Amino acid sequence: MGFVYTDIAVSADGFAAGPRQSEASPLGEIDEGALHAWMFEGYEDNRAEVDGIVDSGSTIMGRNMFGPVRGEWDRDWRGWWGDEPPYHGPVFVLTHYPHEPIEMLGGTTFHFVTEGIEVALERARAAAGERNVSVAGGASTVNQFLAAGLLDELRLHVTPHVLGGGERIFDGVPPQRLERVSVRATPLVTHMTYRPVRD
Repeated sequence: MGFVYTDIAVSADGFAAGPRQSEASPLGEIDEGALHAWMFEGYEDNRAEVDGIVDSGSTIMGRNMFGPVRGEWDRDWRGWWGDEPPYHGPVFVLTHYPHEPIEMLGGTTFHFVTEGIEVALERARAAAGERNVSVAGGASTVNQFLAAGLLDELRLHVTPHVLGGGERIFDGVPPQRLERVSVRATPLVTHMTYRPVRD
């Protein structure tokens, strides 16, 4: 069985999204490159980390990461990524509102889970087989997995920007100890990998 990991880009002050997120500004009202320029402008320097983000057998994400629709599913939303999302496998979206699966090009199918993170993880593990499970985000979803002790590896990609507000990693997470696995700096980002220490 694989392990459960997350890759999440955060500002130097710990935010994975800025304030006032909306459909027009899905990461909040921030400079577009503040969190993710390293994935595009700095791709060659960060190729291993970029490739590792979607190197999983299945993915879990929160509804806010999937899209801006709130409440009942009252519009035909199919994610932010166009017709061929980068996941190329099953994605389990946490939501309070049932929705039929959405099949996309390239092998991605979005499944909607209303029973919480434990059921989402059980389904994601079954779908992944021997491969790893990725918790894609956003910060609230990652924090839930950290708080529940369900995350095996936390990969933070820290950018040299201060956002001053938004959705912060570790909010609501109880005290715990992390073991540092690796740190690697490139011009646009510092990659920090931790494993939660369990008794």
